[in-house]
Amino acid sequence: MLRSSFVTEESVYGVILVSGMIVVSGGHGDSAWRVFWTVVLTVLVFWAAHVYAGTVAHHGFDDGRAVGLGEAFGIALRRSLGMLVAALIPSAILLLGATRVVPDLWAVWAALWVGVLVLAVLGFVAFRRRGASPLVQVAGALGTAAFGLAMILLKALVH
Repeated sequence: MLRSSFVTEESVYGVILVSGMIVVSGGHGDSAWRVFWTVVLTVLVFWAAHVYAGTVAHHGFDDGRAVGLGEAFGIALRRSLGMLVAALIPSAILLLGATRVVPDLWAVWAALWVGVLVLAVLGFVAFRRRGASPLVQVAGALGTAAFGLAMILLKALVH
């Protein structure tokens, strides 16, 4: 269940969203604590909006079959789970900075680099599941990770 829920477009979007929030919030010199809460609250709002939009989109008829509100909500909830799961690792790293286990700046940069790694894993697993050759799997990992690298570049430019 976790693998099928985690390797989705919502997961990729979730990691990119978290990275973007780290860039924006961390770019203002905010503490890891403030960046953590900005990320968590923003992800929760985007996740709730995604669940709501998915529920509305799936409610009604699908391929000539009636889809009730409860079923539509369940579909949307399952599809969007990856967005929440994707935010866990970077948020945990930010929490290490927020609780002074590591310096704030280290936590912010580590969360961004872990985002790159998570994106690479998502890309790799997605292409592997589709039976792609090892070269295409690596290319998929690099292509997906490139979004995280773009966020790091943006952070470097903003900082």
